[in-house]
Amino acid sequence: MDRLEKTLKESGGIYAGMAKSIASRLIDVRKEGIKNSLNGFQNQAHRLEEVACIRGVRFINDSKATNVNAAWFALESQDKPIIWIAGGRDSGHDYSSLLPLVAKKVKALICLSADGSNLVSQMQEAMACIYHVRFMEAAVNTAYRLADPGDNVLLSPACPSFDLFENYADRGNQFKAHVYAL
Repeated sequence: MDRLEKTLKESGGIYAGMAKSIASRLIDVRKEGIKNSLNGFQNQAHRLEEVACIRGVRFINDSKATNVNAAWFALESQDKPIIWIAGGRDSGHDYSSLLPLVAKKVKALICLSADGSNLVSQMQEAMACIYHVRFMEAAVNTAYRLADPGDNVLLSPACPSFDLFENYADRGNQFKAHVYAL
């Protein structure tokens, strides 16, 4: 089971965990071993990392979602209304694959970027509640103000971080610091 646990930690995702469980069953790993590995699973930092729950609002750090596909999985995995913090260095990304999820699950978008015009213009099709900010503190505070108990504030940028941050870890660490400061 050590190999399964190691693989789960390295893969950092629920879908990967499910795939590993199925594969383990196919090679006759006992259900108890699979269950123990999944129960002890610790997600990697900046990958759908639950940061805090403050007054019923969950804050989730998925700063490692530096592309549209990764953000799609993050949005798809949420079962509560979302205040979505997204954006970064955008070189003409196509966000159209996110529109159905955004229309269905996202209450508000907070675009955190130096420019953000591409993301904002594409998301206007799916929603009207869009804010554009340039600082993580403003993003977290705006998200908290907009959120109702039971909502999730999800940092899942869909873009690289290099317009305002050193890297995805810097962006995620700043997110966590401002959440803890609430």
